[in-house]
Amino acid sequence: MAFLTWQSTRRRFLAGGSLLSGLAAAPVGHLLAFTGMGKETAKPMNLYDRLGVRTRINAKGTYTYLTGSLQPPEVAHALEEATHHYVYLVDLQQKAGEKIAEMLGVEAALVTSGAAGAIMLGTAASLTGKDPEKIKRLPDITGMRSEVIIQKTHRNAFDHAIRNCGVRLVEVETPEELEAALSDKTAMMYFLNAAQRVGKIGLEQWVEAGKRHGVPTFNDAAADVPPVTHLSEYNKMGFDLVAFSGGKGLRGPQCAGLLLGGKELIEAAMLNNNPHEDTIGRPCKVGKEEILAMFVAVERYVKVDHDAEWKDWERRIGAMEKILSTVPGIHTGHFVPDVANHVPHLYLQWDETAMGLTKAQCGQQLRDGEPSVEVLEDDYPYGLSVTPFMMKPGEELIVARRMKAVFLEAQKKAKA
Repeated sequence: MAFLTWQSTRRRFLAGGSLLSGLAAAPVGHLLAFTGMGKETAKPMNLYDRLGVRTRINAKGTYTYLTGSLQPPEVAHALEEATHHYVYLVDLQQKAGEKIAEMLGVEAALVTSGAAGAIMLGTAASLTGKDPEKIKRLPDITGMRSEVIIQKTHRNAFDHAIRNCGVRLVEVETPEELEAALSDKTAMMYFLNAAQRVGKIGLEQWVEAGKRHGVPTFNDAAADVPPVTHLSEYNKMGFDLVAFSGGKGLRGPQCAGLLLGGKELIEAAMLNNNPHEDTIGRPCKVGKEEILAMFVAVERYVKVDHDAEWKDWERRIGAMEKILSTVPGIHTGHFVPDVANHVPHLYLQWDETAMGLTKAQCGQQLRDGEPSVEVLEDDYPYGLSVTPFMMKPGEELIVARRMKAVFLEAQKKAKA
C-alpha cells in the first residue's frame, strides 16, 4: 500500500475498526442483507422505482449529475416544516442570510439557486449595484462597465453564468496582463478556486489587484467544502464575493447555494434576484423550503465533529482496502485532493494488459451491474479511485466486493 497526496495533505490514514474489519470478511450475501440490499430482504418500491429511474451508489463524490449529496435528517425535516407556513420571501431571505453570515463570521450572505445562481447574481450585483434602472436592463449593459477579467486557465463551463449578464470575458495569464486589462470597463474579477494551482496569479495577488483598482473580486469555491474553514477564509482574505454549492459538502438542497460577501454587494444581489420581478435573477427561484433547509444545513455543518468524520472515512477506506488487497495484481494507495472534494480517496492500479481490463471498462461494469456504482475513472492521476465521502454506511463494503468480483472475473477471462 502506498500513501500519496494530491498536491498536499497533512492527514494520515488509520487502520480499519474491528466492526468494519469483521464486516469486510463477511460473505457478500450477508453484507447485502445487512445493508437492506440483498435478496434476503425484500426491497420496498420507492418513488424512483415507480418512475423507472435507477438508483446508484455514489463512490465518486459531490457531482451535480449524480444529484450532489444526501441530506441529513434535520435538513430533510426543515424542508418539510417549511411547507406548513406562508412568509414574505424577502423577509426570510434577509433573516436567513443574517443568521448564516453570523454563523460563518462573514459580513453578509444570500441563499441562491446553487453556485451557478450565485455567480450570476454576484456578477449582476457588480454591474448594477442597487440602481433599479440598471437592474431592469440586464443583460443590456449599455452605459455600464462591460468586462469581467478571468485567468485563461480558469475558464470553465460555469462562466456561462457570468456571460448571462451581457459582459465580455477578458482572459489574462500573467500579473502584467492583469494590470494591463484592468480599466474603467472592468466590472468584476472572477477566480475559479478549483484551478488555483494552475493559474499564474494566486489568490492573494488576485485580491490585492482588485482592492488596488477598486474592482470587486469573486471566488467560485463551489465544491470546496470541506474543510469548514473555507466558508469564511476567502472572505477574510479579501474576496468581495464567494460562492458555494449548497447540495455538495454542506449537504443541503441540491438546488441551493450560498453567496457570501460584503453587505452592499449582497443587498444588490438580492435586488437582482427572485422574488423581484423584471430582474435577471427572477428565474433563479429559491423557495422557502430551500432557504430554511440551507440555514439548517449550515447550522449543522459548523457543529459537525470534522476530525471524527475524517477518521470514519479513513476507517471505511481501510475496510475496502482489506477486501481489495486480496486480489492478485491490484496495487492500492490513498490520496486527498488539495482543492474540491478534499476528502480521503482510495486508488487502485493494475496492469491493464495483463488483466484484460481498462479503467474505463471497470467503471462501466460497475455502473452497469447491480447495484450500480459510480467511481472516479480519470479525474486524478493515480488510477481508478473511490471515496466513502458520499456513501451510506455499509456501502463501502458492497463497493469493494463488487470491484473484487469485476477484477477476479477479468483475470479468469484473461487466463482462459
